[in-house]
Amino acid sequence: MADATDLVAEIEALEAKLAEAKAAITKRFIGQERVVDLTLSALLCGGHGLLIGLPGLGKTRLVETLSTVMGLDGNRVQFTPDLMPADILGSEVLETGADGSRAFKFIPGPIFCQLLMADEINRASPRTQSALLQAMQEKVVTVAGETRALTAPFHVLATQNPIEQEGTYPLPEAQLDRFLVQIDVSYPDRQTERDILLATTGVAEEEAHQVFTPEALIAAQQLLRRMPVGDSVVEMILDLVRAFRPGDPSSSERVRETVAWGPGPRAAQALMLTVRARALLQGRLAPAPEDVLDMAKPVLVHRMALSFSARARGEDLGAIIDSVTETLLHSEAAA
Repeated sequence: MADATDLVAEIEALEAKLAEAKAAITKRFIGQERVVDLTLSALLCGGHGLLIGLPGLGKTRLVETLSTVMGLDGNRVQFTPDLMPADILGSEVLETGADGSRAFKFIPGPIFCQLLMADEINRASPRTQSALLQAMQEKVVTVAGETRALTAPFHVLATQNPIEQEGTYPLPEAQLDRFLVQIDVSYPDRQTERDILLATTGVAEEEAHQVFTPEALIAAQQLLRRMPVGDSVVEMILDLVRAFRPGDPSSSERVRETVAWGPGPRAAQALMLTVRARALLQGRLAPAPEDVLDMAKPVLVHRMALSFSARARGEDLGAIIDSVTETLLHSEAAA
């Protein structure tokens, strides 16, 4: 009983700290609470986030603010077509000592940080994009045959321009799967845009202040994994993920006709973590079915692909996910 009481007290203390962090972020990144919640969820789960939106919507500002508020050592890499893997990971150079001796010395790249902003990641070539694969999954990098550990915590927040724009390369499926959530950054509404104008075009702007430390963030990530998840939520996660696999008996006819391949077990793992994060950010002690439904699209949309015929018909993955989750909600309610 004491353990349960301690867990509740720890969760409540973390919820208060998260509320303070969110307030600090939204002073500089105005009016996009959904985007802030999803980005904080990615950090709380120990994962990475992919922010997708047109230029000028504040994606870079958000990541810079997060770095300050969460107390993380951050670096920014502007991805361009001529960027090379060594520009991210680092490289060995031949160094001559004072006595004339020569030895190779490793010069760390910007990836050796706690929060890496990969700006416009889809403007780099696939070879350079793949330089992040090992780091994102295993938290290590291998250069010149030697494996080097990255500083904990390590997170990648990548921004991506919509793929319709010229000069972009689609991210490979293996890399997309390593992003915990896809975060769509849309245009602000009129009132929000008015608030942005007034807040950012005056003599002074709001400054972010530090709320977390790296150690506090690691402790929060560990606490999140201790949050209880009810059997009904676990079953709902399994039902949802399996419903989007075309070869699964539980999938609908629409999914079999439109989806080329569906989400794997990593998607179910991501949902198990993100529903806890959403409950934390909303001040609750355990996730509920509505958390699963709310996190379905950010977790699943980049882990699926439309078939060729579905793309030709102009089908939309987001609409398909909404339709299936709505059907699942009704079936759960009926049961």
